[in-house]
Amino acid sequence: MSHTHDPVWRTALSGAQILFVAFGATVLVPLLTGLNPSLALLGAGVGTLIFQLCTKRQVPIYLGSSFAFIAPVIYSVQTWGMNATLGALAAASFFYYVAAALVKWRGVGLIHKLLPPVVIGPVVMVIGLGLAQVAVSMATGKAGDAQVVPYETAIAVAAISLLATMLTAIRARGLLKLVPILVGVAVGYTVSLLVGIVDFSKVTAAAWIAVPEFGTPEFNLAAILFMIPVAIAPIVEHVGGILAIGSVAGKDFTESPGLHRTLLGDGLAVNVVGLFGGPPVTTYGEVTGAVMLTKNYNPVVMTWAAGFAILMAFVGKFGALLQTIPMPVMGGIMVLLFGSIAGIGLKTLLDAKVNLSSARNLCIVSVTLVTGIGGLGVTIGSFSLQGISLCGVLAVLLNLLLPAEPAEPDGAH
Repeated sequence: MSHTHDPVWRTALSGAQILFVAFGATVLVPLLTGLNPSLALLGAGVGTLIFQLCTKRQVPIYLGSSFAFIAPVIYSVQTWGMNATLGALAAASFFYYVAAALVKWRGVGLIHKLLPPVVIGPVVMVIGLGLAQVAVSMATGKAGDAQVVPYETAIAVAAISLLATMLTAIRARGLLKLVPILVGVAVGYTVSLLVGIVDFSKVTAAAWIAVPEFGTPEFNLAAILFMIPVAIAPIVEHVGGILAIGSVAGKDFTESPGLHRTLLGDGLAVNVVGLFGGPPVTTYGEVTGAVMLTKNYNPVVMTWAAGFAILMAFVGKFGALLQTIPMPVMGGIMVLLFGSIAGIGLKTLLDAKVNLSSARNLCIVSVTLVTGIGGLGVTIGSFSLQGISLCGVLAVLLNLLLPAEPAEPDGAH
């Protein structure tokens, strides 16, 4: 079914639909980390266009804010401040360039050798579980130690938002099934209005048309060294995303335009978006779901989605409205979202049939999970590895350095 000759209005409509599907997750990341949601929309749009430029517009993919960076950004902002964090996020693209060069040089096999499922699985689980505390604090209405929303109100609002999101994910049909986050936010927001925990002062003050406030990145070596290893996880996510959209569209995108081009596109996008203050972007699984449902594999649809995202970034009142979403609403949805990220990690191990009776595999998984979730940090001079970045590096090293197990002699059973 070819969509290359669809009328423009239909392609534009499909683009708006894609943005609708990716919207919830794209703006949640900045709302959680204190970045600007308008810049996240601008970043998603610009990032997608950069990606299309690098891949000669062959892949129907949309880039949105990456969840892998939530915990590291929160930690980095507390430690080095917002500007150093933005510089570090732009520098995180370095890993993408290295990965793209390696793929160009040695093929995809090398990435799979360095990052097999026994490494990827636990690292992805840590991304989800390491954020559990953030989700629970938000759901109970806490910011740091301050109780921002009364506890009982917060729990009730969070529970309703969570329930709405879960029921949409389980029971809804068609396009609605792909936007559980949006439904959860809408229901939670309505309840918040009824109990009076929404503050509209920002919206009233905001202009209709406004240029988003750009960040001013600073380059702090400690922050950069902390952030670069975090990119291991999204690179893995990227490879998975390209394979997934390939199987849906019935094409092998790792061959044409080639995985090195898609990695380069994603890396460049992360780089540029970081420089103007948006959260790092990554390939979006929800969008692959939407492409599967609509069977529209035309990459021009993503160009439209990117265009709409860029336009929305300049509507000042809209950006302000996003910032009025009460904390418990996001907290309730995060409970499900972060848990499902951990679920994806578990699925990686199960799908690859990783044998956890093998002592070697068990060692890699155990050490990665505990150091990651426990938030182990190692500081040497100004160089610091913490949480996700440390456990990512550890997982890769353990897999490379641990000796293979001796083969069992026959009759050992």
